[in-house]
Amino acid sequence: MGILRTDRVSGLGGANAITGSTFFGGGVSAESGSASQNNLQLDISSDFNLGTNNFTIEAFIYLEALGQFNNILAVGTDSTNGYRMDLGTGNNLRLVTKLGSDGWGVLMTGSTTFIKDKWYHVAVTRSGNSFDLWVDGTKDATTVTNSGAVLDATVSSANSGTNNIGVEIGSLSTYGYSRKFNGYISNLHLVNGTALYTSNYSLPTTRLEKRLDTVLLACNSAGNVLNEETGKTITKHSANTNSQGPVASRFTPNSPVGFSTTNDVGSQYGTTFDGFGSFATSTYMVPPGGNTRERNRGRGVLGGGAPFVSPSVINNMSYVEVQSQGIFQDFGDLTVARGQFPAGQNASSTRGLSSGGWTNPAGVNTIDFITIANTANAIDFGDTDITRPNGVLSNQTRSLTASNGNLINTIDFVTIATTGNASDFGDLLDERGLVSGVSSPTRGVWGGGRNNTPSSNTEYNTLQYITIASTGNAQDFGDLTRTRYGPSGFSSPIRGIFAGGYSNPQGKFEGIEFITIATLGNGTDFGDLSASQGYGGSLTNSILGLITINSPSNYYNTIEYITITTTGNAKDFGDADPLGSGKGHGSFPSCMSDSHGGTT
Repeated sequence: MGILRTDRVSGLGGANAITGSTFFGGGVSAESGSASQNNLQLDISSDFNLGTNNFTIEAFIYLEALGQFNNILAVGTDSTNGYRMDLGTGNNLRLVTKLGSDGWGVLMTGSTTFIKDKWYHVAVTRSGNSFDLWVDGTKDATTVTNSGAVLDATVSSANSGTNNIGVEIGSLSTYGYSRKFNGYISNLHLVNGTALYTSNYSLPTTRLEKRLDTVLLACNSAGNVLNEETGKTITKHSANTNSQGPVASRFTPNSPVGFSTTNDVGSQYGTTFDGFGSFATSTYMVPPGGNTRERNRGRGVLGGGAPFVSPSVINNMSYVEVQSQGIFQDFGDLTVARGQFPAGQNASSTRGLSSGGWTNPAGVNTIDFITIANTANAIDFGDTDITRPNGVLSNQTRSLTASNGNLINTIDFVTIATTGNASDFGDLLDERGLVSGVSSPTRGVWGGGRNNTPSSNTEYNTLQYITIASTGNAQDFGDLTRTRYGPSGFSSPIRGIFAGGYSNPQGKFEGIEFITIATLGNGTDFGDLSASQGYGGSLTNSILGLITINSPSNYYNTIEYITITTTGNAKDFGDADPLGSGKGHGSFPSCMSDSHGGTT
């Protein structure tokens, strides 16, 4: 078991690990020809004119589909100039150039046949007049000697004409945004002036660092898809209006050979912590256990629910890759069938919790857990301190549940990486239930609510916050734009979103509003759902937010989405149908996302 004293941490352990990548392709098989058409673009500059210089293009790549000219990097072309590194339809690494007026030509093709679901380190180099391809530290093609090859790019800006593509990572606008990379690219690096590899080499095991002659270093941030280490401006593009474009990810190559994708192991590059323990987390910080490849991949899981059809509560869990805009699939089962879970995201980047709930006619205090990257049945974790809690929020380390609306204002917490019963955290401002939680890595905010005791029927628009790493009572944050109870709640690290809910005498409604979590203040109007909704579920990858929509015909089968950084009305996403009967998860399923605002 690994633990760190929070009062003795300086620096960041494993800070030079391979910490970020970019996901392209939308999670749809490229073999089907329907992968999302996503790329990153830069304006051309003289930095990309390689001429007859020595150079290196390198990256780590992970393919989820083959046979579609997976483009890694293409540097712009007019009628005579340009170059790109990609994989051909035979799934071999290629250097493709635009030399002369005869169109694009393959200068070199490697011998390695790439497979899916495996990280590779790939490189193209020029040393003098010799061009070489490299895969996982070994020369992958016979050296090509071409003293006349001039690799320049003279386009003034990205997409300035049909054949002028600027600089593109991922799919190619030249081919109607086809030739799409389907998978992950990490640490894409272009060096203009040096051939970094001239003989077989040991694989890099840490992030690639900027050199004096680096002209591009991108796809290396877990949180910012537009990060570029030399200061160039990257924009992201999607030719499909239903896609958010490339997504920053923490899924990276943590070991060069044979590492698990499903089991918790401690042997990866970077810091992992395995095992269980019990101690005061106000004094100790527990980073997440598990394989670092399994974190923050954009998966969301809905568990249980009360769909208002037979059976009245369910134990089914279903999942979706949030960036895919697709149909939910079966995940496994909870330990106990139940619905009306506390609203909010309840997960670290590797593990999801289902806390409390209702079994008809009684509330429960059971906590289950799952490993989000797997598909399997849930496992018993322990018990909450509150029967049928009504609001939840979490960060990478802790899950906090609050209240149940019946003269209980208790907040309790568990440490997600361990197992065991919850401990007391503090109190809400007052007794209320049907609140919804949002969080950043440091702060949690509960919004709205209702006191539905026999002697009171008070509804609230107030917001209250806590500091997750400490313990203590909640404090006033501000007010929502209106009273609402039972809204859906989710967040990025910056914004918290409250969608739908109930307010008497209107009943359920469609309004969405947002707050800035780091700044005390009131809510701001965001837009509307397509239909009124209350007690719905929500999932997020910190970029998109998904909300289940209630109607008499589908009982939360319909899913809509918003882009958190913008404002506007929600759009259709897909369906969640765990019963196979056109019925959804019902009221307040357990909501678990591996990359919500508290984890990034």
